[in-house]
Amino acid sequence: MKLISKFILFIIFLLIFQLVFQITSFATSDNLSIGSPAAILMDASTGKILYEKNSHEKRFPASTTKIMTAILTVENCDLTEIATVSHNAVYSIPYGYSHANLVEGEELTIEQLLNVLLIPSANDAAVVLAEHIAGSVENFANMMNERAKELGCTDTHFVNPNGIHDDNHYTTAYDLALMGQYAMKNETIRNIVKKTQCSLPKTNKYNEENRIFNTTNDLLREDYSNSRDNYYYEYATGVKTGYTTEAGSCIIASAEKDNFEVVAVVLGAETTEDGYSIRYPDCKTLFEYAFNNYSLENILNENEVVEEIQVDNATEETSTLKVSAKDDIIALVNKNVNIEDIEPKIELNNDLKAPISAGETIGKVVYTIDDVEYSSDLIADSTVIKSEVWDILFKVCVIILVLVVLVMLLRPVKSNKKNKKKKSKNSRYKHLRI
Repeated sequence: MKLISKFILFIIFLLIFQLVFQITSFATSDNLSIGSPAAILMDASTGKILYEKNSHEKRFPASTTKIMTAILTVENCDLTEIATVSHNAVYSIPYGYSHANLVEGEELTIEQLLNVLLIPSANDAAVVLAEHIAGSVENFANMMNERAKELGCTDTHFVNPNGIHDDNHYTTAYDLALMGQYAMKNETIRNIVKKTQCSLPKTNKYNEENRIFNTTNDLLREDYSNSRDNYYYEYATGVKTGYTTEAGSCIIASAEKDNFEVVAVVLGAETTEDGYSIRYPDCKTLFEYAFNNYSLENILNENEVVEEIQVDNATEETSTLKVSAKDDIIALVNKNVNIEDIEPKIELNNDLKAPISAGETIGKVVYTIDDVEYSSDLIADSTVIKSEVWDILFKVCVIILVLVVLVMLLRPVKSNKKNKKKKSKNSRYKHLRI
């Protein structure tokens, strides 16, 4: 009986241990439950891919297209510039697509147009911006495609600035992540996409202040209800949603926690008959996976001594040189990795010799973590003075060498004079015999 009791206790212990392990262990990217057909999760600082699902599959982007429109706008316009609403901008938008009630001939600033482009996803604003920058939608689409290639997007083709459906207008989750990552580095775009509301003022053609718009991104919209469609996520920072019948629900989303920011893209998400969209739960799942499994770690501090080296041809007092990091190195590290086990690669300049000034760059330190390189220049902690002893020895050697050469040159000259004297003497004696 005692043996059976011990066995039962042992089994109970194993079950408890397994349960605790399952609760405390982190999720892996292999067992993430992502319902959307295409998705990706990217570290915003390095571009490292933390999760992907059909990320290079070509799909329709809907209004996530507007991120590229915003990028070209901030790169080609001042925010205070005035753009005029054309007939085409108002009347080319199909029924059912979102708009900002713009009026033909209306004058608005670039900043105002960017706000209604990115917050309520106004399709008419996208056309106004495209025509203002490139003269036509077609020319602007060419600019979009060229800029996409420059950002590393290889599977993208745009035909309009707003994402109104066209079979030749497509991209991938990976390409959109690159666009989102780049866009969030721009402060103007970053400050707009985190807003939950914006408005347009009275203008030369619109005499009311009733154009007030809410964000289409429910991750940003604070909701205190316990309903299933409370999509609010406290760490969300943007970016842009999209929807068409052909594309399904799409989003480029970003979130930041403890200075660690990620970009997620979800394409083709379904919406149930009662209006429940899985694009937001998918984003939350991706965000939680990132924040639970990764963190930004300071693996090397600014001015931290990395190595101590001996410098040739230096004075004895200064020949020992401490080498330090010029900048902090902050890396994305899996929480299961021990930072102390990460060994750096130290690269010193080949021609390293005295004199060296304090603060002078003399090499580089590189950490490679999950195929991503993090580096900092290495600088000298102190001044290394060139040894005068070596100069003196060198000068002495040169003088000795010169003297040796002179002696060698002078010896043959003396010998020749003696030979000439002997010859002249012999010739005189010879003459006397005759």
